[in-house]
Amino acid sequence: MDSKLTLKLDENVIERAKKYASNKKVSLSRLIENYLDSITSQQNDDFEISPFVKSISSGKSVPADLDWKTLRDDYTNDLDKKYQ
Repeated sequence: MDSKLTLKLDENVIERAKKYASNKKVSLSRLIENYLDSITSQQNDDFEISPFVKSISSGKSVPADLDWKTLRDDYTNDLDKKYQ
């Protein structure tokens, strides 16, 4: 069952949303409905993050001058030694 909903939004946001919906060939109403459905259907926000993901999410950045080729070659050599 469909119902009417009145929203007050910034005019610029409305215009951008209309253009976006038009480009996607969907009505603005359907676009908003799909968005609201997607954010409200995700009931389980308290899922556990795996230890692996936690371990790689340190926030450390990779140096810009890192020599990937040397790093790859060193890694390959280490694997060759390990599995001889």
